Amino acid sequence: MTLPDPTNTASTPTRPPAPEISRDALVSWLGEYLQIDAFKDPSLNGLQIEGADTVRRIAASVDTSARSLQDAADSGADLLLVHHGLFWGEPLAVTGPHARRLQIALSANLNLYAAHIPLDAHPDIGNNAMIASALSLQNLEPFGAWAGGKIGLAGELPFVQTLQDFADRVQKLTGEICLVHGGGSPQVQRVGVLSGSGASTIPEAAAMGLDTVLTGEPEHKHFHDGFEYGVNVIYAGHYETEVFGVRALAARIEDEFGIPWQFLNLPTGL
Repeated sequence: MTLPDPTNTASTPTRPPAPEISRDALVSWLGEYLQIDAFKDPSLNGLQIEGADTVRRIAASVDTSARSLQDAADSGADLLLVHHGLFWGEPLAVTGPHARRLQIALSANLNLYAAHIPLDAHPDIGNNAMIASALSLQNLEPFGAWAGGKIGLAGELPFVQTLQDFADRVQKLTGEICLVHGGGSPQVQRVGVLSGSGASTIPEAAAMGLDTVLTGEPEHKHFHDGFEYGVNVIYAGHYETEVFGVRALAARIEDEFGIPWQFLNLPTGL
C-alpha cells in the first residue's frame, strides 16, 4: 500500500476563511446605521465594554445580565448585542452584581454593544417597525412621543378585526398571553405601536383617532387612561415586544458582513 505524500497538498480542498470584521469597523457601521447619536436617551448607547479586536460571531439578547453575558461567552461570541445595556446615565460602583457582570465580559474578552431608543425607532429593523410589519399595518405614521420626537408607529389594519381577534394575533406573534384593557371600540383598525413601556401614549392615541395601543408593560398610574380616553390597550410584555429589534439587527449584520449570530432567549415574564 502506498501512503499519500503529506507534502503534496494539490488535491486537498481548502476552506474559505470564516467571515470576520474588526470590532472598530463594526462599531462604526452600527453607529451610522442606527444613527446612535440622534436620540436623547438615558442609555449609554454604543460600545459599552471593549473586548476582542476581531468579531467572528455575535450573540444577541434583549437584556444584559450575568446569564446573558456568560451564555454569550460560552457560545463563542466575540460581541453581545443588546437592547438594554449596563449603563443608564448614573455612575455605578464596581461591586456586587455589577462587578460580576463586568468580570464575565472582561474574562471572556467579550464586547458589549447596546442600542436602546435607536433600536426602538429604527425604520427598518426597529422593534416597532418589525411589529407593525408582522401585523400588516398600512399607511404608517409616527407615533409615541419621546424627547421631542416620535419613536413608535401608528397604522391601519387591512381589515377591521374584533379586539379579541387582534389580541389573539398579537399573542401568536409574541408567544405570550396578553393583558387586554378594552377601553374603546370592540372593533379594531387604527393601531399605535410602542414597544416596551408605552402606556403614557394613550392620550396621544386618542388625539390621533386610534382605537387601540399595543405596548409592552402596564403602569399603574396609566390604568384608568385607556378607559377614560376610550382607547383599547394591549399589553404584550416589555420583553416580548423588544425581542424583534436585536434579532433583526443581528440578521442585518449577517447579511452585510456574513457574521453568524444566535439569539439568547432569556424571557423575564414582564
